[in-house]
Amino acid sequence: QVQFVESGGGWVQPGGSLRLSCTASGFTAEYYGLGWFRQFPGSEREGVACITTRDESTHYADSVKGRFTISRGNAKNTVILEMNSLKPEDTGVYYCAVDTKRCPPYWDEYDYWDQGTQVTVSS
Repeated sequence: QVQFVESGGGWVQPGGSLRLSCTASGFTAEYYGLGWFRQFPGSEREGVACITTRDESTHYADSVKGRFTISRGNAKNTVILEMNSLKPEDTGVYYCAVDTKRCPPYWDEYDYWDQGTQVTVSS
């Protein structure tokens, strides 16, 4: 049973910052990808960022490059997403996810994900 403990999210004004943290447990893999995808209010989903444990390489959606930073936390299987210069179009539900091999090219290829946390950017 894969479990997630996610924190962060909430409401922020445009231009502000938020930090998401997620710890995943209950899975076994030599190398894996930890990341987030998000669901917009209109229900479309988009991969946001991912980091691999094989070589710590990172991957970002074009829409967040230069504004979001993903990193590994000190605790095992912990991943952090620093979100800066937030825009109203970043509003959505953010899902922490695990792929037991690598960072997948599409959000629906993740093996596991949590129930999501709301991020709202508005004035």
